[in-house]
Amino acid sequence: MSEATERVLSWSKKIENFCSAKWDRLPEIYLYMDQVLTYMNGQLCLFKRNESDALLTSSMINNYVKAGVLPRPAQKKYSRGHLAILTVVCLLKQVLSIQDISALVRTLLKNAPASEIYDRFCEAQTGALKEVCARVRSAASKGEAEMTRLAIELSVEANARRTAAERILSALEAADRRRGRRAVEAGRPAAVKRRTS
Repeated sequence: MSEATERVLSWSKKIENFCSAKWDRLPEIYLYMDQVLTYMNGQLCLFKRNESDALLTSSMINNYVKAGVLPRPAQKKYSRGHLAILTVVCLLKQVLSIQDISALVRTLLKNAPASEIYDRFCEAQTGALKEVCARVRSAASKGEAEMTRLAIELSVEANARRTAAERILSALEAADRRRGRRAVEAGRPAAVKRRTS
């Protein structure tokens, strides 16, 4: 077995059993920025391409707050809700734009509590990782050529799924805008009638 195959299998064994901390396992206490970074980078270290990468920095968090992706911290302290959103952002930012992630989170939070949305996200992530790791093990047992073929296959699938996700989010956003315009238009005549009567 080649060194590359061994490294991929070692990573696969670790990440196959990875599960983001469920809502009730996230820290209940409020954390300061340095504590958030330590916690998040520890939780998500298996998703780094290599050891020197940082999945999250204080600049990124500040930018997410400025962009409205992440609520402002209360007195520079971050809550369980912040950690849940940061987990989603960190795991999806390689696939979706920050704007799409923000729209997705906002839409989901309109329909269900944050704890439910976050736990569903964790379950979906765990299922996807298990499926991919089974494919990695199968390819690794057949050699590097098969792993290369799998890398291409996974890349094509990732692109197709990203494209579909973007199209879905774009259609939903357009539908929301149309509903908003219709609501405004419906409200205008009623307001005019009140003023003239």
